[in-house]
Amino acid sequence: MVTSMTQVDYGQRMARAGRAAADAGLAGLIVTPGPDLTWLCGYRPTAVTERLTALVIEPERRPRLLVPVLEYPDAEYSPGAWAMEVSGWTDGSDPYAEVAKWMAPEGRYGMSDSTWAMHLLGLQRSVPGSAYAALTEVLPMLRAVKDAHEVERLAAAGAAADATYEEILTVRFGGRRESEVAADLVRLLTEHGHSQVDFTIVGSGPNGANPHHEAGDRVIEDGDMVVLDFGGLKDGYGSDTTRTVHVGEPGAEERKVHDIVREAQQAAFEAVRPGVACQDVDRVARKVIKAAGYGEYFIHRTGHGIGVTTHEPPYLVEGEHLPLVPGMCFSIEPGIYLPGRFGVRIEDIVTCTESGGRRLNQTAREMAVVR
Repeated sequence: MVTSMTQVDYGQRMARAGRAAADAGLAGLIVTPGPDLTWLCGYRPTAVTERLTALVIEPERRPRLLVPVLEYPDAEYSPGAWAMEVSGWTDGSDPYAEVAKWMAPEGRYGMSDSTWAMHLLGLQRSVPGSAYAALTEVLPMLRAVKDAHEVERLAAAGAAADATYEEILTVRFGGRRESEVAADLVRLLTEHGHSQVDFTIVGSGPNGANPHHEAGDRVIEDGDMVVLDFGGLKDGYGSDTTRTVHVGEPGAEERKVHDIVREAQQAAFEAVRPGVACQDVDRVARKVIKAAGYGEYFIHRTGHGIGVTTHEPPYLVEGEHLPLVPGMCFSIEPGIYLPGRFGVRIEDIVTCTESGGRRLNQTAREMAVVR
């Protein structure tokens, strides 16, 4: 059973964020509605509008949350409110001037990535000497390293996605539209506890060569390879898994390509251990596919972090030198995409532990034959 987040958990997160800001040489953090705000203090506005909502975290000071006054009652009773000073601003007043009272005149602040440009510009006008940097640029590890509670939630989300995959194998693929199979995935994810379904990729035949193909009206045919990539949020944390199935018995090249991707995925998983650079996991997967002669057909990074969103740091890609740390959770999802023919991708969510990698998806990675 997944345990609930407590008020203390949110207070500790905000305190840790303040210390991280100081260590990074920042005057503080300014966080507007989005995943960072939800993760830090548990507050999620009922609607994200043009009215400013901003959490200001500075080292050694009590965090302060400014919200439109009409949303004050919700903010006052949000999970992390006990650890913050919550205040409201009224229509007709200047919310940026209110936030400016809390800021260092020439401070450099980490700004949440999802902040609207109009809010950033408003703060710059109110505090002309201030400077800003994207939060994932200056504090890439803030949400990247999960605690045991978060890993527990990610594992539960992964198990729900696994159950969805096991059930989707029992439905008919041949003769049905991709959109119909996608609807089955939405239904099953919801039945297995997802409160939000973010994507259901069903790429059949040549559509499978498009990694982010949106399920459409193409009728799935006997002999098609079908890429299934789906996920969303369960208990506030993400799932994301991919398996590639075949309608009827696959041909020799289809089996060969699938085996290469499976080997690359396994090699990348075995490379996971503390201290290994993110880019080195990508290199391991890419080396396998390149050696098999398909290097030009692996056209995306090997993986991305996951947590309260399905895509977040760290990224397993060339040029990312961040070392893996126990508690990091990320996808490993190499693929081969043959234009006009078919594609293959295999994806698991993995967490780095002291002794190596731990998969949070447990379904078979061998090619499944569906009807």
